[in-house]
Amino acid sequence: MRRLALLLILGTSLAQASEPRLRGSWQQGGVIIGEVAPGSAVSFNGRALAVSREGAFVLGLAVDEAPAAELTVQAPGQPPQRYEYPVQARAYDEQRISGLPEKMVSPPAAAQRQIALDNQRVGAARNRETAAAWFREGFRWPVPATVSGVYGSKRVLNGTPKQPHFGIDLAAPQGTPVLASGAGQVSLARDDLYYTGGTVILDHGQGLSTTYLHLSRLLVKEGETVAAGQVIGEVGATGRATGPHLCWRANWYQTRLDASLLVQDAPARKGQSTR
Repeated sequence: MRRLALLLILGTSLAQASEPRLRGSWQQGGVIIGEVAPGSAVSFNGRALAVSREGAFVLGLAVDEAPAAELTVQAPGQPPQRYEYPVQARAYDEQRISGLPEKMVSPPAAAQRQIALDNQRVGAARNRETAAAWFREGFRWPVPATVSGVYGSKRVLNGTPKQPHFGIDLAAPQGTPVLASGAGQVSLARDDLYYTGGTVILDHGQGLSTTYLHLSRLLVKEGETVAAGQVIGEVGATGRATGPHLCWRANWYQTRLDASLLVQDAPARKGQSTR
């Protein structure tokens, strides 16, 4: 009997030792940052995750993430432990924008080659496999502004339905300094993308990135390491934009996330101030 009790206590302590410490919001578009014992193996819905030497990892939830998510953690010398988390579903807004140049809604054939090249560059910047875990340092709003557009909005441009909007639009005057929302490395910095104009992507480690669009001026170069709060550019209206604003985005590899959930528990609302 004592042996059985000892085994039960030991089994409980081993499970507790492998249980991940998590922060973030289990909702569609959310970002989860976790810590496990160093040397542990972690998988999310069957996908093996990168884990830093200190035991840090990150994952993202898609705009249409399924109602349940599963983490499996195997600490050194222990059997794998499975954890299930409910994922909150969201209702998304509809956004109608008029007055855009028609070439920005239905690009001419001559522009398709540039758009394809832009997509390749952006995809490569977001697919980087870096073991660094800058994301552990936390995030902040990139500009003091008013939220004018939110993640997941179904978009109708000049009356034509288009793919949903996956950024947070932050209305601010032309030339307003744009800050790095978190520490990381510049994986893309270009001023000539067809749809997004001046564009910077910051790699925060293990597939987590943030993107800054429509910049009037870029103040960083690819390969440069930046600190949270460092000025990386200025607000503009380049690319497909009707006025000065920053479109701020987040990705986990190619999974499009809600950037506002990096800095607050609830999704951003239109009219919200980031000051």
